[in-house]
Amino acid sequence: MSNMKLFVGGLPYSTTSDELKQHFSAAGNVLSAQVITDKFSGRSKGFGFVEMGTAEEAAKAIEMFNNADFGGRKLAVNEARPKVEGDRGGRGGSRGGFGGGRGGRRDEY
Repeated sequence: MSNMKLFVGGLPYSTTSDELKQHFSAAGNVLSAQVITDKFSGRSKGFGFVEMGTAEEAAKAIEMFNNADFGGRKLAVNEARPKVEGDRGGRGGSRGGFGGGRGGRRDEY
């Protein structure tokens, strides 16, 4: 395990970044902890990222907290995958905007 940044899913929506950092500090030195929020509403999206001090501490955090109960919800903790610039989760080329050419005329009701 080379990456020390962890993805943490299944967070209660009330969890703050400080609470996340405090919880993961039981596994070792937490360099950063961030609960991801919706940029428009400011509400938690129920997941976040934690960066541990060493790869060993990150492995310990996964062992300690993956599938563990946290605030009544079961956490999913694993090694974070690097963000690929421009990637929105889909694979392959873009299909463009309106998805034309899928049969049927949209302007007839």
